[in-house]
Amino acid sequence: MAISPITGVTQAANLGALTPIEQAVGTQGTGATSGTDAGNLFTRMLDGLGQVQNNADSLAAQAATGSLQDVQNYTIAATEASLATDLTVAVRNRAVDAFNEIMRMQI
Repeated sequence: MAISPITGVTQAANLGALTPIEQAVGTQGTGATSGTDAGNLFTRMLDGLGQVQNNADSLAAQAATGSLQDVQNYTIAATEASLATDLTVAVRNRAVDAFNEIMRMQI
């Protein structure tokens, strides 16, 4: 089930750069992912995180200099960057936990 974004918020916050996870992964529920695909997914995810954080940083600089017209754009971008960072940390922690669990398995 696809959820469409709220158009007013997307346009106001310039969130058009974000893509649904199906587009980022390149599959739409087609099954298991090979190691190469998972590596590419993580690389794209980290690149997206960097873009979101760079956007928030540039809006913060604009807010500090007084050239930002709508302060809510910075608030949205900062919250988005925070959530993206939290998600990335959670995914990393789960991957490390899974790796540790695999290493504890007896052959």
